[in-house]
Amino acid sequence: MRASVWVGLIGGCLAAAFLTTAVARQQPARPDWAGIEEETLRHYQALVRFDTSDPPGNEKPAADYLRQVLEKEGIPVQTFALEPRRPNVVARLKGNGSKRPLLLMGHTDVVNVDPAKWTHPPFSAARDGGYVYGRGTQDDKDSVTASLMVMLTLKRLQVPLDRDVIFLAESGEEGSTRVGIQFMVNQHFAAIDAEYCLAETGGVTREGGEVRYATVQTLEKIPLAVELTARGISGHGSVPLVDNPIIHLGAALGRLSDWHSTIRLNDTTRAYFTRLAAISSTAEAQRYRDVLDPQKVAAADRYFHEHDAAKAALLHATASATMVRGGYRLNVIPSEAKAQLDLRILPDDKPEAVLESIRLAVDDPSVAVAFAPRDSRPPGTTGLATDAFETLEAAVRRQYSTTTLPIMSTGATDMAYLRAKGVQCYGIGPAIDAEDAPKGFGSHSDQERILESELHRFVRFNWDVVTELAERR
Repeated sequence: MRASVWVGLIGGCLAAAFLTTAVARQQPARPDWAGIEEETLRHYQALVRFDTSDPPGNEKPAADYLRQVLEKEGIPVQTFALEPRRPNVVARLKGNGSKRPLLLMGHTDVVNVDPAKWTHPPFSAARDGGYVYGRGTQDDKDSVTASLMVMLTLKRLQVPLDRDVIFLAESGEEGSTRVGIQFMVNQHFAAIDAEYCLAETGGVTREGGEVRYATVQTLEKIPLAVELTARGISGHGSVPLVDNPIIHLGAALGRLSDWHSTIRLNDTTRAYFTRLAAISSTAEAQRYRDVLDPQKVAAADRYFHEHDAAKAALLHATASATMVRGGYRLNVIPSEAKAQLDLRILPDDKPEAVLESIRLAVDDPSVAVAFAPRDSRPPGTTGLATDAFETLEAAVRRQYSTTTLPIMSTGATDMAYLRAKGVQCYGIGPAIDAEDAPKGFGSHSDQERILESELHRFVRFNWDVVTELAERR
Protein backbone atom coordinates (compact mmCIF):
# COMPACT_ATOMS: atom_id res chain seq x y z
CA MET A 1 0.00 0.00 0.00
CA ARG A 2 1.35 3.39 -0.92
CA ALA A 3 2.50 5.77 1.82
CA SER A 4 -0.02 8.40 0.76
CA VAL A 5 -2.83 5.94 1.45
CA TRP A 6 -1.42 5.16 4.90
CA VAL A 7 -1.18 8.85 5.64
CA GLY A 8 -4.77 9.37 4.55
CA LEU A 9 -6.02 6.51 6.72
CA ILE A 10 -4.09 7.68 9.76
CA GLY A 11 -5.28 11.24 9.26
CA GLY A 12 -8.88 10.09 8.99
CA CYS A 13 -8.62 8.02 12.16
CA LEU A 14 -7.08 10.91 14.07
CA ALA A 15 -9.78 13.29 12.85
CA ALA A 16 -12.48 10.85 13.91
CA ALA A 17 -10.86 10.46 17.31
CA PHE A 18 -10.65 14.21 17.83
CA LEU A 19 -14.27 14.59 16.70
CA THR A 20 -15.41 11.89 19.11
CA THR A 21 -13.50 13.55 21.95
CA ALA A 22 -14.98 16.96 21.12
CA VAL A 23 -18.50 15.55 21.04
CA ALA A 24 -17.91 13.81 24.37
CA ARG A 25 -16.72 17.06 25.87
CA GLN A 26 -19.89 18.77 24.69
CA GLN A 27 -22.08 16.18 26.40
CA PRO A 28 -22.04 16.61 30.20
CA ALA A 29 -22.25 13.51 32.33
CA ARG A 30 -25.71 12.30 33.21
CA PRO A 31 -26.85 12.71 36.82
CA ASP A 32 -26.48 9.67 39.06
CA TRP A 33 -30.08 9.69 40.23
CA ALA A 34 -29.66 6.85 42.72
CA GLY A 35 -26.89 8.74 44.48
CA ILE A 36 -28.76 12.03 44.19
CA GLU A 37 -31.84 10.52 45.83
CA GLU A 38 -29.80 9.33 48.80
CA GLU A 39 -28.19 12.74 49.22
CA THR A 40 -31.51 14.55 48.69
CA LEU A 41 -33.08 12.68 51.58
CA ARG A 42 -30.09 13.38 53.81
CA HIS A 43 -30.17 17.15 53.22
CA TYR A 44 -33.96 17.25 53.36
CA GLN A 45 -34.15 15.52 56.73
CA ALA A 46 -31.38 17.72 58.10
CA LEU A 47 -33.27 20.88 57.10
CA VAL A 48 -36.62 19.65 58.48
CA ARG A 49 -34.93 18.84 61.80
CA PHE A 50 -34.00 22.49 62.33
CA ASP A 51 -36.76 24.23 64.30
CA THR A 52 -37.12 27.40 62.26
CA SER A 53 -40.59 28.29 63.54
CA ASP A 54 -41.64 31.83 62.72
CA PRO A 55 -42.17 33.47 65.13
CA PRO A 56 -39.56 33.78 66.48
CA GLY A 57 -37.89 32.79 63.22
CA ASN A 58 -34.39 31.57 64.01
CA GLU A 59 -33.34 30.49 60.51
CA LYS A 60 -29.61 30.72 61.23
CA PRO A 61 -28.94 26.99 61.87
CA ALA A 62 -30.57 26.06 58.55
CA ALA A 63 -28.77 28.89 56.76
CA ASP A 64 -25.42 27.82 58.22
CA TYR A 65 -26.04 24.25 57.09
CA LEU A 66 -26.84 25.35 53.54
CA ARG A 67 -23.81 27.63 53.41
CA GLN A 68 -21.50 24.82 54.53
CA VAL A 69 -22.90 22.34 51.99
CA LEU A 70 -22.56 24.81 49.12
CA GLU A 71 -19.09 26.02 50.12
CA LYS A 72 -17.85 22.45 50.45
CA GLU A 73 -18.79 21.98 46.79
CA GLY A 74 -16.86 25.11 45.82
CA ILE A 75 -19.94 27.22 45.10
CA PRO A 76 -19.57 30.89 46.13
CA VAL A 77 -22.01 31.82 48.91
CA GLN A 78 -23.09 35.10 50.48
CA THR A 79 -25.30 35.66 53.50
CA PHE A 80 -27.35 38.82 54.04
CA ALA A 81 -29.00 39.48 57.39
CA LEU A 82 -31.06 42.39 58.66
CA GLU A 83 -31.06 40.58 62.02
CA PRO A 84 -28.21 38.19 62.99
CA ARG A 85 -30.46 35.18 63.61
CA ARG A 86 -32.39 35.65 60.36
CA PRO A 87 -29.96 35.34 57.45
CA ASN A 88 -30.73 34.93 53.76
CA VAL A 89 -28.40 32.64 51.81
CA VAL A 90 -27.43 33.46 48.21
CA ALA A 91 -25.26 31.24 45.99
CA ARG A 92 -24.45 31.74 42.33
CA LEU A 93 -23.18 29.55 39.49
CA LYS A 94 -21.84 31.75 36.71
CA GLY A 95 -22.90 31.45 33.08
CA ASN A 96 -21.49 33.19 30.04
CA GLY A 97 -23.89 36.10 30.46
CA SER A 98 -25.66 35.74 27.13
CA LYS A 99 -28.96 35.45 29.00
CA ARG A 100 -30.19 37.06 32.20
CA PRO A 101 -30.06 34.93 35.40
CA LEU A 102 -32.46 32.29 36.68
CA LEU A 103 -33.35 32.52 40.39
CA LEU A 104 -34.30 29.46 42.47
CA MET A 105 -36.05 30.68 45.64
CA GLY A 106 -37.33 28.96 48.76
CA HIS A 107 -37.79 29.92 52.42
CA THR A 108 -36.27 28.26 55.46
CA ASP A 109 -38.76 29.44 58.09
CA VAL A 110 -41.89 27.45 58.95
CA VAL A 111 -45.14 28.08 60.81
CA ASN A 112 -45.44 27.17 64.48
CA VAL A 113 -46.47 23.78 65.83
CA ASP A 114 -48.35 22.25 68.74
CA PRO A 115 -46.17 19.17 69.39
CA ALA A 116 -48.94 17.44 71.36
CA LYS A 117 -51.03 17.10 68.19
CA TRP A 118 -48.35 15.36 66.14
CA THR A 119 -48.06 11.59 65.77
CA HIS A 120 -44.38 11.98 64.88
CA PRO A 121 -42.38 14.77 66.53
CA PRO A 122 -42.72 17.78 64.21
CA PHE A 123 -38.98 18.30 63.78
CA SER A 124 -37.96 14.65 63.56
CA ALA A 125 -38.28 14.23 59.77
CA ALA A 126 -39.56 10.74 60.57
CA ARG A 127 -39.90 8.25 57.71
CA ASP A 128 -43.03 6.13 57.82
CA GLY A 129 -44.80 4.22 55.06
CA GLY A 130 -42.99 5.96 52.22
CA TYR A 131 -43.59 9.44 53.67
CA VAL A 132 -41.41 11.96 55.48
CA TYR A 133 -43.30 13.70 58.30
CA GLY A 134 -42.49 17.07 59.81
CA ARG A 135 -43.11 20.80 59.80
CA GLY A 136 -41.84 22.25 56.55
CA THR A 137 -41.93 19.01 54.57
CA GLN A 138 -44.33 20.72 52.16
CA ASP A 139 -43.74 24.36 53.04
CA ASP A 140 -41.03 24.99 52.04
CA LYS A 141 -38.04 22.79 52.75
CA ASP A 142 -38.91 20.57 49.79
CA SER A 143 -38.29 23.52 47.45
CA VAL A 144 -35.11 24.53 49.25
CA THR A 145 -33.77 20.98 49.03
CA ALA A 146 -34.67 20.57 45.36
CA SER A 147 -32.93 23.84 44.48
CA LEU A 148 -29.91 22.86 46.56
CA MET A 149 -29.59 19.54 44.72
CA VAL A 150 -29.84 21.27 41.35
CA MET A 151 -27.01 23.64 42.32
CA LEU A 152 -24.79 20.82 43.59
CA THR A 153 -25.40 18.68 40.51
CA LEU A 154 -24.78 21.53 38.06
CA LYS A 155 -21.45 22.18 39.78
CA ARG A 156 -20.36 18.55 39.96
CA LEU A 157 -21.17 17.84 36.33
CA GLN A 158 -19.64 21.16 35.25
CA VAL A 159 -22.68 21.94 33.14
CA PRO A 160 -21.90 24.92 30.85
CA LEU A 161 -24.42 27.71 31.41
CA ASP A 162 -25.54 30.59 29.24
CA ARG A 163 -27.10 32.34 32.24
CA ASP A 164 -26.22 32.56 35.93
CA VAL A 165 -28.22 30.26 38.20
CA ILE A 166 -28.87 31.86 41.60
CA PHE A 167 -29.94 30.03 44.77
CA LEU A 168 -31.85 32.02 47.41
CA ALA A 169 -32.89 30.53 50.76
CA GLU A 170 -34.78 33.39 52.37
CA SER A 171 -36.02 34.06 55.87
CA GLY A 172 -39.27 35.56 57.10
CA GLU A 173 -41.75 34.30 54.53
CA GLU A 174 -44.15 32.96 57.16
CA GLY A 175 -43.93 36.01 59.39
CA SER A 176 -42.27 39.33 58.67
CA THR A 177 -41.04 39.67 55.10
CA ARG A 178 -39.12 42.69 56.39
CA VAL A 179 -36.14 40.44 57.23
CA GLY A 180 -36.40 38.32 54.11
CA ILE A 181 -37.57 39.20 50.63
CA GLN A 182 -38.22 42.89 51.38
CA PHE A 183 -34.71 43.24 52.79
CA MET A 184 -33.21 41.50 49.77
CA VAL A 185 -35.23 43.47 47.22
CA ASN A 186 -34.77 46.84 48.91
CA GLN A 187 -31.09 46.56 49.87
CA HIS A 188 -29.47 43.71 47.94
CA PHE A 189 -31.50 43.33 44.76
CA ALA A 190 -28.38 43.09 42.58
CA ALA A 191 -27.57 39.79 44.31
CA ILE A 192 -30.85 38.19 43.20
CA ASP A 193 -31.90 40.15 40.09
CA ALA A 194 -33.01 37.71 37.41
CA GLU A 195 -35.09 37.27 34.30
CA TYR A 196 -36.97 34.29 35.73
CA CYS A 197 -37.66 32.95 39.21
CA LEU A 198 -38.90 29.52 40.29
CA ALA A 199 -40.48 29.40 43.75
CA GLU A 200 -43.31 27.75 45.70
CA THR A 201 -47.13 27.74 45.42
CA GLY A 202 -47.83 25.59 42.36
CA GLY A 203 -47.64 21.81 42.26
CA VAL A 204 -49.07 18.60 40.91
CA THR A 205 -52.44 17.30 42.06
CA ARG A 206 -52.96 13.56 42.51
CA GLU A 207 -56.36 11.99 43.07
CA GLY A 208 -56.59 8.34 44.05
CA GLY A 209 -52.86 8.03 43.50
CA GLU A 210 -53.10 9.20 39.88
CA VAL A 211 -51.80 12.52 38.60
CA ARG A 212 -54.65 14.74 37.40
CA TYR A 213 -53.00 18.05 36.53
CA ALA A 214 -50.16 20.41 37.40
CA THR A 215 -50.44 24.03 38.42
CA VAL A 216 -47.97 26.87 37.93
CA GLN A 217 -48.64 30.07 39.85
CA THR A 218 -48.23 33.11 37.61
CA LEU A 219 -50.26 35.69 39.51
CA GLU A 220 -51.60 36.39 42.98
CA LYS A 221 -54.25 38.49 44.64
CA ILE A 222 -53.17 41.42 46.79
CA PRO A 223 -53.88 41.18 50.55
CA LEU A 224 -55.31 44.23 52.31
CA ALA A 225 -57.08 44.74 55.64
CA VAL A 226 -60.34 46.60 56.23
CA GLU A 227 -61.64 47.62 59.65
CA LEU A 228 -65.30 48.21 60.43
CA THR A 229 -65.93 50.40 63.47
CA ALA A 230 -69.48 50.69 64.82
CA ARG A 231 -70.12 53.46 67.34
CA GLY A 232 -73.10 54.13 69.59
CA ILE A 233 -74.07 55.02 73.15
CA SER A 234 -72.97 52.79 76.00
CA GLY A 235 -75.49 51.70 78.59
CA HIS A 236 -76.72 49.02 80.96
CA GLY A 237 -77.24 45.61 79.44
CA SER A 238 -80.69 45.36 81.00
CA VAL A 239 -81.98 48.13 78.69
CA PRO A 240 -81.60 47.22 74.99
CA LEU A 241 -80.61 50.15 72.76
CA VAL A 242 -81.37 50.52 69.05
CA ASP A 243 -77.91 52.01 68.44
CA ASN A 244 -76.05 49.15 70.15
CA PRO A 245 -72.79 49.06 68.11
CA ILE A 246 -72.55 45.28 68.36
CA ILE A 247 -75.96 44.93 66.68
CA HIS A 248 -74.99 47.39 63.94
CA LEU A 249 -71.65 45.67 63.41
CA GLY A 250 -73.31 42.25 63.21
CA ALA A 251 -75.82 43.51 60.65
CA ALA A 252 -73.02 45.05 58.59
CA LEU A 253 -71.09 41.78 58.59
CA GLY A 254 -74.24 39.96 57.53
CA ARG A 255 -74.66 42.26 54.55
CA LEU A 256 -71.06 41.56 53.57
CA SER A 257 -71.45 37.78 53.72
CA ASP A 258 -72.00 37.48 49.98
CA TRP A 259 -70.33 40.73 48.87
CA HIS A 260 -67.81 40.72 46.09
CA SER A 261 -66.42 43.24 43.64
CA THR A 262 -66.98 43.26 39.89
CA ILE A 263 -66.29 39.91 38.20
CA ARG A 264 -63.26 40.17 35.96
CA LEU A 265 -60.95 37.63 34.29
CA ASN A 266 -57.27 38.09 33.46
CA ASP A 267 -54.92 36.12 31.20
CA THR A 268 -54.11 33.62 33.95
CA THR A 269 -57.66 32.91 35.14
CA ARG A 270 -58.97 32.79 31.58
CA ALA A 271 -56.35 30.18 30.65
CA TYR A 272 -56.99 28.30 33.91
CA PHE A 273 -60.72 27.82 33.30
CA THR A 274 -60.20 27.09 29.59
CA ARG A 275 -57.68 24.33 30.29
CA LEU A 276 -59.61 22.99 33.27
CA ALA A 277 -62.71 22.62 31.08
CA ALA A 278 -60.70 20.52 28.63
CA ILE A 279 -59.85 17.88 31.26
CA SER A 280 -63.10 17.85 33.27
CA SER A 281 -66.35 15.89 33.17
CA THR A 282 -69.13 17.17 30.93
CA ALA A 283 -71.05 18.99 33.68
CA GLU A 284 -67.94 20.52 35.23
CA ALA A 285 -66.56 21.49 31.83
CA GLN A 286 -69.72 23.38 30.96
CA ARG A 287 -69.57 25.26 34.24
CA TYR A 288 -65.97 26.28 33.59
CA ARG A 289 -66.86 27.38 30.07
CA ASP A 290 -69.70 29.46 31.54
CA VAL A 291 -67.07 31.47 33.39
CA LEU A 292 -65.72 32.57 30.00
CA ASP A 293 -69.18 33.71 28.83
CA PRO A 294 -70.09 37.26 30.00
CA GLN A 295 -73.77 36.28 29.93
CA LYS A 296 -73.28 33.23 32.17
CA VAL A 297 -70.39 34.10 34.47
CA ALA A 298 -72.61 35.59 37.22
CA ALA A 299 -74.58 32.35 37.52
CA ALA A 300 -71.35 30.34 37.55
CA ASP A 301 -70.02 32.59 40.31
CA ARG A 302 -73.14 32.02 42.42
CA TYR A 303 -72.71 28.26 42.03
CA PHE A 304 -69.04 28.45 43.03
CA HIS A 305 -69.89 30.68 46.00
CA GLU A 306 -72.10 27.91 47.39
CA HIS A 307 -70.19 24.82 46.27
CA ASP A 308 -66.56 25.73 45.47
CA ALA A 309 -65.52 28.94 47.20
CA ALA A 310 -61.91 28.66 46.05
CA LYS A 311 -62.96 29.05 42.41
CA ALA A 312 -65.33 31.91 43.20
CA ALA A 313 -62.40 33.72 44.79
CA LEU A 314 -60.59 33.68 41.44
CA LEU A 315 -63.23 35.85 39.80
CA HIS A 316 -63.27 38.98 41.96
CA ALA A 317 -62.14 40.62 45.19
CA THR A 318 -63.31 38.92 48.40
CA ALA A 319 -63.59 39.97 52.04
CA SER A 320 -63.70 37.52 54.95
CA ALA A 321 -64.56 38.61 58.49
CA THR A 322 -61.77 37.17 60.63
CA MET A 323 -61.65 39.18 63.87
CA VAL A 324 -64.32 40.84 66.03
CA ARG A 325 -63.83 42.94 69.18
CA GLY A 326 -66.78 44.17 71.22
CA GLY A 327 -67.72 44.60 74.86
CA TYR A 328 -65.69 44.09 78.00
CA ARG A 329 -68.30 42.72 80.44
CA LEU A 330 -71.67 40.98 80.27
CA ASN A 331 -73.91 43.73 81.68
CA VAL A 332 -72.45 46.70 79.74
CA ILE A 333 -73.44 47.73 76.23
CA PRO A 334 -70.16 49.05 74.75
CA SER A 335 -69.90 52.33 72.87
CA GLU A 336 -67.77 50.76 70.16
CA ALA A 337 -67.33 47.45 68.36
CA LYS A 338 -64.80 46.57 65.68
CA ALA A 339 -64.31 43.87 63.07
CA GLN A 340 -61.49 43.22 60.64
CA LEU A 341 -61.86 41.87 57.13
CA ASP A 342 -59.21 39.93 55.23
CA LEU A 343 -59.56 41.66 51.85
CA ARG A 344 -58.03 40.07 48.74
CA ILE A 345 -58.23 42.16 45.59
CA LEU A 346 -57.37 41.37 41.99
CA PRO A 347 -53.94 42.57 40.81
CA ASP A 348 -55.49 45.31 38.68
CA ASP A 349 -58.19 46.39 41.16
CA LYS A 350 -58.12 49.97 42.44
CA PRO A 351 -58.08 49.65 46.27
CA GLU A 352 -60.10 52.81 46.98
CA ALA A 353 -62.80 51.75 44.53
CA VAL A 354 -63.06 48.37 46.25
CA LEU A 355 -63.25 50.05 49.67
CA GLU A 356 -66.08 52.29 48.45
CA SER A 357 -67.92 49.21 47.21
CA ILE A 358 -67.69 47.75 50.73
CA ARG A 359 -69.03 51.00 52.22
CA LEU A 360 -72.02 50.86 49.89
CA ALA A 361 -72.69 47.25 50.91
CA VAL A 362 -72.47 48.10 54.63
CA ASP A 363 -74.93 50.97 54.10
CA ASP A 364 -74.89 52.18 57.72
CA PRO A 365 -73.66 55.67 58.71
CA SER A 366 -72.90 54.42 62.23
CA VAL A 367 -70.32 51.94 60.87
CA ALA A 368 -67.06 53.47 59.62
CA VAL A 369 -65.18 51.55 56.91
CA ALA A 370 -61.44 52.13 56.49
CA PHE A 371 -58.24 50.36 55.52
CA ALA A 372 -56.19 48.96 58.41
CA PRO A 373 -52.40 48.43 58.49
CA ARG A 374 -51.16 45.21 56.92
CA ASP A 375 -47.98 43.74 55.46
CA SER A 376 -49.30 43.92 51.92
CA ARG A 377 -47.68 43.07 48.59
CA PRO A 378 -47.18 45.17 45.47
CA PRO A 379 -49.03 44.26 42.27
CA GLY A 380 -47.21 42.51 39.44
CA THR A 381 -47.81 40.08 36.60
CA THR A 382 -46.05 37.14 35.00
CA GLY A 383 -46.48 36.24 31.36
CA LEU A 384 -47.61 32.93 29.91
CA ALA A 385 -45.93 33.46 26.52
CA THR A 386 -42.37 33.08 27.81
CA ASP A 387 -39.58 30.54 27.42
CA ALA A 388 -39.89 29.74 31.12
CA PHE A 389 -43.59 28.90 31.07
CA GLU A 390 -43.25 26.85 27.88
CA THR A 391 -40.31 25.00 29.45
CA LEU A 392 -42.35 24.28 32.56
CA GLU A 393 -45.21 22.92 30.45
CA ALA A 394 -42.85 20.64 28.53
CA ALA A 395 -41.20 19.39 31.73
CA VAL A 396 -44.62 18.65 33.24
CA ARG A 397 -45.48 16.54 30.20
CA ARG A 398 -42.18 14.64 30.44
CA GLN A 399 -42.15 14.08 34.20
CA TYR A 400 -45.88 13.82 35.00
CA SER A 401 -47.62 13.17 31.65
CA THR A 402 -50.32 15.75 32.35
CA THR A 403 -51.49 19.23 31.47
CA THR A 404 -50.42 22.49 33.11
CA LEU A 405 -52.90 24.97 34.54
CA PRO A 406 -51.65 28.51 35.18
CA ILE A 407 -53.13 29.74 38.45
CA MET A 408 -53.69 32.97 40.33
CA SER A 409 -53.23 32.23 44.02
CA THR A 410 -55.70 33.78 46.43
CA GLY A 411 -52.98 33.79 49.09
CA ALA A 412 -49.89 35.99 49.06
CA THR A 413 -46.33 34.93 48.29
CA ASP A 414 -42.93 36.58 48.26
CA MET A 415 -42.88 36.40 44.48
CA ALA A 416 -44.98 39.58 44.48
CA TYR A 417 -41.97 41.67 45.51
CA LEU A 418 -39.90 40.24 42.66
CA ARG A 419 -42.67 40.66 40.09
CA ALA A 420 -42.90 44.32 41.04
CA LYS A 421 -39.22 44.59 40.04
CA GLY A 422 -39.84 42.99 36.66
CA VAL A 423 -38.79 39.40 37.47
CA GLN A 424 -41.01 36.81 35.79
CA CYS A 425 -41.91 34.42 38.64
CA TYR A 426 -43.43 30.95 38.45
CA GLY A 427 -44.70 28.98 41.45
CA ILE A 428 -44.14 25.22 41.26
CA GLY A 429 -44.23 22.29 43.65
CA PRO A 430 -44.17 18.50 44.05
CA ALA A 431 -47.08 16.13 43.58
CA ILE A 432 -49.46 16.11 46.54
CA ASP A 433 -52.49 13.89 47.11
CA ALA A 434 -55.71 15.92 47.01
CA GLU A 435 -57.04 13.69 49.79
CA ASP A 436 -54.21 14.65 52.18
CA ALA A 437 -55.20 18.18 53.20
CA PRO A 438 -58.77 17.30 54.34
CA LYS A 439 -57.28 14.50 56.43
CA GLY A 440 -54.81 16.82 58.15
CA PHE A 441 -51.68 15.84 56.21
CA GLY A 442 -51.27 19.05 54.22
CA SER A 443 -49.13 22.15 54.49
CA HIS A 444 -49.40 23.86 57.92
CA SER A 445 -51.29 20.84 59.29
CA ASP A 446 -50.46 18.82 62.39
CA GLN A 447 -49.30 15.84 60.32
CA GLU A 448 -47.56 17.63 57.43
CA ARG A 449 -45.88 15.11 55.16
CA ILE A 450 -44.62 14.33 51.67
CA LEU A 451 -44.13 11.15 49.69
CA GLU A 452 -40.42 10.38 49.35
CA SER A 453 -40.95 9.27 45.76
CA GLU A 454 -42.57 12.60 44.89
CA LEU A 455 -39.78 14.57 46.55
CA HIS A 456 -37.31 12.77 44.29
CA ARG A 457 -39.47 13.30 41.21
CA PHE A 458 -39.66 17.00 42.09
CA VAL A 459 -35.85 17.18 42.12
CA ARG A 460 -35.78 15.62 38.64
CA PHE A 461 -38.45 18.07 37.48
CA ASN A 462 -36.41 21.02 38.75
CA TRP A 463 -33.30 19.65 37.06
CA ASP A 464 -35.20 19.24 33.81
CA VAL A 465 -36.47 22.84 33.90
CA VAL A 466 -33.22 24.46 35.00
CA THR A 467 -31.01 22.69 32.48
CA GLU A 468 -33.46 23.45 29.68
CA LEU A 469 -33.48 27.14 30.60
CA ALA A 470 -29.83 27.62 31.57
CA GLU A 471 -27.59 25.01 29.93
CA ARG A 472 -25.46 26.30 27.05
CA ARG A 473 -26.24 24.26 23.94
